[in-house]
Amino acid sequence: MQRLLSLTRKAINDYNMISDGDKIAVGVSGGKDSTALLAVLAAYKKFAPEKFGLVAINIDLGFSDTNKSEVEKLCAYCESVDVPLVIEHTQIAQIIFDERKEKSPCSLCSKMRRGALNSAAIAHGCNKLALAHHADDILDTFFLSLLHEGRLSTFMPVSVMDRTGITLIRPFIYAEEKYLAGLCRRYDLPIVHNPCPVDKHTRREDMKNLVEELDSRFKDAKKLMLSALYNPDRNNLWDKCVNYVRKDMRDDE
Repeated sequence: MQRLLSLTRKAINDYNMISDGDKIAVGVSGGKDSTALLAVLAAYKKFAPEKFGLVAINIDLGFSDTNKSEVEKLCAYCESVDVPLVIEHTQIAQIIFDERKEKSPCSLCSKMRRGALNSAAIAHGCNKLALAHHADDILDTFFLSLLHEGRLSTFMPVSVMDRTGITLIRPFIYAEEKYLAGLCRRYDLPIVHNPCPVDKHTRREDMKNLVEELDSRFKDAKKLMLSALYNPDRNNLWDKCVNYVRKDMRDDE
């Protein structure tokens, strides 16, 4: 816990993620990452210089085989750390898999879940939304953009959503996934297993495997790649195309 608290506090301070008077919605899917984020923010709140409130929001996608006893344990845990839990029931699973029969459902599901999260956050008076994207997610997203979109891009630590005015924060940007898994095991945090039929069979999972392969082949590869993304210097990356031809590149007349 102490290591994660330190990394989280550094991210919060580096990017001014939290201010006095904030009411922060924590997106809690039930997976290890978001449950760990809830645990760490609840612990951080006790000694933080900022005075802020927390609300946990779970988006129920509508899968009929969601384990109800696991959800009950999550509810009990939220009560134990004095964070109210809001469960928003949706028909996202039915829309994506039964009605639209999406072959690549992840993008649409993500947009619909984010929309439901934003709406719930606004409904409960929150001005910020905390998501549990961690350091490994930064690299996975970077390689997704590079290899599938031809862009050098990843998500931002802090961003403001224009339509809603909600500020999105990611306090785990410095934390590696292994520490979140370790926290969940050590404190026996409640996990709601994902019943989605495409879980672990996505492009993001492919990128995760690629990063792990690179890290196994090249010494400190993950550490160095993260360092490159955290580094504000962007040496020798081209600006937009400039319409000129150097003299020594012209055809001889």
